[in-house]
Amino acid sequence: MDILIEKLKDVTRAVLPISIIVLILNFTIAPIGIDLMLRFLIGSIFLIVGLGIFLFGADLGIESIGSLMGSTLAKTKKLWLVIGIGFLLGFLITIAEPSLQVLAGQISYVTSGALSQSALVFIVSVGVGLLLVVGLIRLIFNIHLNKLLTVLYGIVLLLVILAPESFLSIAFDSGGATTGSMTVPFILSLGIGVAQLKGGKVSEEDSFGLVAIASVGPMLAVLSMSLFANMDSLSGQIDKVVDNSSGIISSFTNQIPGIALEVFMSLLPLLSLFLIFNIMFFKLSKKQFSKILKGLLYTYLGLVIFLTGVNAGFMEAGNTLGYNIASIGKNWIIVLIGFILGFAVIFAEPAVHVLTEQIEEVTSGHIKGKIILYTLSIGVAVAIALSMVRILIPEVRFWHIIVPGYLLAVILSFFSPPLFTGIAFDSGGVASGPLTATFILAFAQGVAQAIEGADVLLDAFGVISMVALTPLISIQILGIAYEGKAKRKEMN
Repeated sequence: MDILIEKLKDVTRAVLPISIIVLILNFTIAPIGIDLMLRFLIGSIFLIVGLGIFLFGADLGIESIGSLMGSTLAKTKKLWLVIGIGFLLGFLITIAEPSLQVLAGQISYVTSGALSQSALVFIVSVGVGLLLVVGLIRLIFNIHLNKLLTVLYGIVLLLVILAPESFLSIAFDSGGATTGSMTVPFILSLGIGVAQLKGGKVSEEDSFGLVAIASVGPMLAVLSMSLFANMDSLSGQIDKVVDNSSGIISSFTNQIPGIALEVFMSLLPLLSLFLIFNIMFFKLSKKQFSKILKGLLYTYLGLVIFLTGVNAGFMEAGNTLGYNIASIGKNWIIVLIGFILGFAVIFAEPAVHVLTEQIEEVTSGHIKGKIILYTLSIGVAVAIALSMVRILIPEVRFWHIIVPGYLLAVILSFFSPPLFTGIAFDSGGVASGPLTATFILAFAQGVAQAIEGADVLLDAFGVISMVALTPLISIQILGIAYEGKAKRKEMN
């Protein structure tokens, strides 16, 4: 229980900055209304409680299951079993990822159903399943991460040239949203479980990178789909922000049943696989078995509370805030506030905390989680600011930023230490979690609504992938700096 209380304290300190920013903006340049402000504040409380409980549950349940499954897959000498189970794990975990469900729902809404939620979720899940298999094979056969990523992103860039422009932001956003609060703890632990059987430095370096490889799957899948789908272009707009709320409390109570069912369906495949694996392979003691089930229960409760707060308080507040700020007509204010929100929002992403804790654990404290956290924050702040510039200036297209950005990230992977390369590419997926897929994307949509001539689908979407890109660059630069510092110490 002391661990749970400590996590709640940590999350409170993390969520406060963005709550204070929204309060300041509400009482100064962009009022969003009393009812919506109250829902945002209540949502903040839900966010803190839910995130704290989720992180506690992830420690007990999801990470343990991932590590056990990773060790089991690594021990088997049957490659077909690794491929089959790896694909199944990737597919089932992704199809239930809350962040992906939110993004797919928004894309379906904005495109008036031209690209349905179920179709997008299915194709993305297939992509993750296939690339998770590729990642597991890399660990087993000791394939260098930077070389594999170079090949994968080379294929992605080729598809970017061939695919319709309207699909680019959807494809890259899907890659970012896929690696959220459900998938990241599981995939990280799965990779660590496989890598630790090798031992030594190789184990440390190979512990990260599986999330990065898996997040390429949605990009490849959606871009490939766009070449065969009978949709040469997509566009979309949404109506002006209108508050149709029937009440403050009812906004939350109305959300709970649907979210509770959604999260239950998210965890059911994982629970079923765990029960099957326990009978066939794990054969855990009653105490270990009970601990993991308890962890899954905490994870369930935490996610329900967290997503209720995000959907009932954060999403609409973000949309209205973006619309009101953009309506002021001062472009520099929009870019500045985007930078500030980007810096603050990363502290409240559930998977970021999981990643930083695992980095400290795997490196025995050599790399401090706080350094990674602040480096991520700076990278995400730049990403949101650039996203605002893209909305404001029609001549700046999505591919103008994303293509050079990934090329730079791949080039840096040949100069950055392997451990930092793995962390960097994992961090890209981790940074773009449920809060980014809701509050930040809603903020960008609000800005696009208010800017004359902007297309919500073409200009607002893509912000998640921008958030996923910048940590790839910032963390690898940090790694190069770390290595340079270590070399100077050796010389002295």
